[in-house]
Amino acid sequence: MVALSLFLYYTFAYHLVRTDFLNLLGIFAILFFLCFKIVRIEKWNFRFLLVAGILFRLIFLFAEPNLSQDFYRFIWDGELVRNFINPYLNVPNTLIEQPDLPIANAKELYHGMGGLSAKHFSNYPPLNQLLFALASLLGGKTILGAIITMRCSILLADIGIVYFGRKLLKNINQSPHLIFWYFLNPLVLIELTGNLHFEGVMLFFFVWALYLLSIHKWQWAAFVYACSISIKLVPLLFLPLFLKHFKFKRAIFFYTLVALGSLLIFIPFYSSEFITNYSKTIGLWFSNFEFNAGLYNAIKQIAIQFDIKPWKLIKTYGQITPIVTIAFVVLITFFRKNEKLPILISSMLWVLSFYYFISATVHPWYIIFLVVLSAFTKYKYAFLWSAVIVLSYFAYSLEDFKENLWLIAIEYFSVLLFLIYELLAKRNKI
Repeated sequence: MVALSLFLYYTFAYHLVRTDFLNLLGIFAILFFLCFKIVRIEKWNFRFLLVAGILFRLIFLFAEPNLSQDFYRFIWDGELVRNFINPYLNVPNTLIEQPDLPIANAKELYHGMGGLSAKHFSNYPPLNQLLFALASLLGGKTILGAIITMRCSILLADIGIVYFGRKLLKNINQSPHLIFWYFLNPLVLIELTGNLHFEGVMLFFFVWALYLLSIHKWQWAAFVYACSISIKLVPLLFLPLFLKHFKFKRAIFFYTLVALGSLLIFIPFYSSEFITNYSKTIGLWFSNFEFNAGLYNAIKQIAIQFDIKPWKLIKTYGQITPIVTIAFVVLITFFRKNEKLPILISSMLWVLSFYYFISATVHPWYIIFLVVLSAFTKYKYAFLWSAVIVLSYFAYSLEDFKENLWLIAIEYFSVLLFLIYELLAKRNKI
């Protein structure tokens, strides 16, 4: 089964074209089945599962990402930082016109990132930018060299997640093999190692911070948590949950340390224009972009029947979504027993799941955060979601990038039905 998986990952990495949806779907389905069987059969064989996961990742080492073009922007930003140019102050469309732009492979990177990325400021937090710069520095001024460097950093982060994840699982009285539902998950392998999304690095710091909390080293946990936020901003969503976990006084100290840690990482990039440009770019995710949405697509189809324009709806919806999400976070903060770490983690799972269910943009790699959180809880619907979200890739098979709403409906209904089943099953067991 491992040998067959290696062959399929090789085929995916070096021979699959993203427009070939049926092949993509078939390979994904077989890989998920093999992952399920391998973990079930060898769940107590730590060394076997670890080596298998590393081999699966090494298959991708020299492959150019084939499902995402974001890596061009990563390398572009890394080249800017390496040359002491602030990536938050100028858009690529402006910089490419400079005759003396000190960026290796500038034209290839510019055309590769696409027009949408090229007209916006960078939205990747500072610590992520430093990793891009490291990849650019060690990549020998070649795109492939930068890809290999980024891939190695993501691989090491995944190994770190296994290391701290197993320790955390033991500390909360869970089976340590559960972390391999993340480590061998095909979505994780293809979207992180394959397509170079840095959710894995964010999750490494996040899981490390949770482990430090489990051994009562909350001061160190705060600084590590700040590093997680400085890779991707998603962990910010969970900060209110710590209010009840720590009690008020210690929570204030924790928030202060997280703020100081984040501030130290942000300072090198600070300028008078930084906050304006960065907040403007982040705001686009709420008011302009849509992909693989659940509730939003349902509302949009109803709105169209009443002649409401979609481009007006997305702006209104984008203004409401943050308010509804914050209200839900407040409810979870004060009405759940977050003093206990296992319940705190499950609260994080509910908060992030709720946000993704109502969000207008849910890229496949977003679900990976839910996969990690699920490994530390009794709920497994996120693993199903990580499998069926492959249906959203249908949009990649069309030149106009048009989604198939029937496939998206199948994705969300299957996840919701399984979630309801899990909730009812747990209630009956209690």
